[in-house]
Amino acid sequence: MTAIPTLTPPLPASGHRFDAGRHWAASLDLAFAPRDGVTRMTRCRHLGPLRVQRPFHPEGRRGACHAYLLHPPGGLVSGDALTITARVARGAHALLTTPAANKLYRADSHGVAWRQHTRLEVAEQGVLEWLPQETLAFDGSRGEQCTTIALGETSRCLGWEVMALGRPASELPFQSGRIEQRFHLTRNGRPLWLERQPLDPRHPRFTGRWGQGGASVQATLWAVGLEDEAGAVEALREGLPSSPHWAVTVRHGVLLLRYLGAERNEAWQLCCRAWEILRPRLLDRPAHTPRIWLT
Repeated sequence: MTAIPTLTPPLPASGHRFDAGRHWAASLDLAFAPRDGVTRMTRCRHLGPLRVQRPFHPEGRRGACHAYLLHPPGGLVSGDALTITARVARGAHALLTTPAANKLYRADSHGVAWRQHTRLEVAEQGVLEWLPQETLAFDGSRGEQCTTIALGETSRCLGWEVMALGRPASELPFQSGRIEQRFHLTRNGRPLWLERQPLDPRHPRFTGRWGQGGASVQATLWAVGLEDEAGAVEALREGLPSSPHWAVTVRHGVLLLRYLGAERNEAWQLCCRAWEILRPRLLDRPAHTPRIWLT
């Protein structure tokens, strides 16, 4: 008699994948517009774990609308895909920041990457300050950060990105993985600043003196809409601590401050001090520290 083969029932689908097809999306779509002389958050749509706590007006009715972007997981893992869009209407003024550092965790055993895309749009006579807290990239992290900024002819924008690679205090340097950063800034559709930067510890650029130079912390601050660009550069050179780790320049109407070094706190404090110097020149208002930074 022929034996009847035993069939093993298929395992129930778990809803998760463990290959390159893994994809956990989250998005946040914000809009700001003036209402009765006050900038209001007029749109807040989200998908997945991305939220806004609520808008604040700590500078008074005529000041910026402060909004804190919350990502409860606290970081990105393999397969995560975050999309953040913020639109500032004509005459509105928004300041966006985060309550804590963003973490980029080590990729899984399949090397699946994460993605974070941010699009910032500022209409004529609108103002946007993009001031997220720093990003911490763990060894082995793999992903892509893309920031797109679309400005009108009379828009003003000031922002920064601070990136710390590895965890030197725990003796866990960034020795593997790959992160690609892209910046696209346009005014009336004309490109002013386009940049692509791969961070790959296996590439000679990462340790070469002509490239990363082995630095574990980097920061970029930009400002667009300054009336006196040369005066702003001089004010930064006089008001910031003297150091070989930073430099400032202006290209095509974009002021760029760069930091390349090994101290996360130094990079953060440099950007904060530069903001304090530039904000009165850009907006005719003193810097007003978001209270979430003090908690």
